[in-house]
Amino acid sequence: MPTVAIIDDDEAVREALGDLLHVSGLICRCFATAGAFLAALRTTHFDCIVTDVRMEGMSGIELLERLQKDRCDLPIIVLSSILDQQVRARALGLGAHCWLSKPVGDKRLLDALSAAMGSGSVAAGEGHSS
Repeated sequence: MPTVAIIDDDEAVREALGDLLHVSGLICRCFATAGAFLAALRTTHFDCIVTDVRMEGMSGIELLERLQKDRCDLPIIVLSSILDQQVRARALGLGAHCWLSKPVGDKRLLDALSAAMGSGSVAAGEGHSS
């Protein structure tokens, strides 16, 4: 089963997303910081990343920059409440598969995950970057 990393400093968001992915048949590992995720990435296989932008320590944009620098080709979905189009464009320019605005519907997120991992199609609209 695919393993998805959820990186968000909001515990309620991590729990809700983790529950959704679990009942959808995906394995999920949750991280409160990008640094904790990067430490786990050394020893754990992931198929996709879902990350927030605003977090303590390393931001989601800094994480994208780091992953790009390290030539990590994991699909990344940015899930954020930020409405700044420049930040959105930066994330997509750094290789994010898509940008979804919080709150996001379950189907929309699951469709984006499916598309990012190559097993489905994303719903038309704001999120898709290709």
